[in-house]
Amino acid sequence: MARSIIAVIVSYVTMFVLNFLAFVGLYVLIGPNNAFKPRSYLASNRWIAISFAIIFVTAIIGGLLCSAIAKGGKAPLAVVVLVLGLLLAIPSVIKHQRNANLVRVGDVSSAEAARLAHWPVWVPFTFPFVGAIGVLIGGRLKRRS
Repeated sequence: MARSIIAVIVSYVTMFVLNFLAFVGLYVLIGPNNAFKPRSYLASNRWIAISFAIIFVTAIIGGLLCSAIAKGGKAPLAVVVLVLGLLLAIPSVIKHQRNANLVRVGDVSSAEAARLAHWPVWVPFTFPFVGAIGVLIGGRLKRRS
């Protein structure tokens, strides 16, 4: 039981760090003009598509790691990802409503982008399902090897 709890915690923290590094790197790589819709802090379609890929890949890694640490035990990482993700989607909707009318002018720092950026309302509610599916796939990949 303790091994499963540790597996979930370590895997979730690892996924968080990988997502953070990937999104910071992505912002540096594509810049604000490709990250946002014109004159807005709303995420662009390109940013959303790449975000789904990042979340899916980091979730697979998290599932692999969780399965390796749990060593055959049941570790409900997919449930944790789904529940926490859905809970964290609620503040995203509030942020969307608060920042929807802001106008973006020129380049913005990554700190300002993180503070003001927002998603279309449906996106934050979809990420947890993509993450949970990735975790399940990662867990199954580890069990096969």
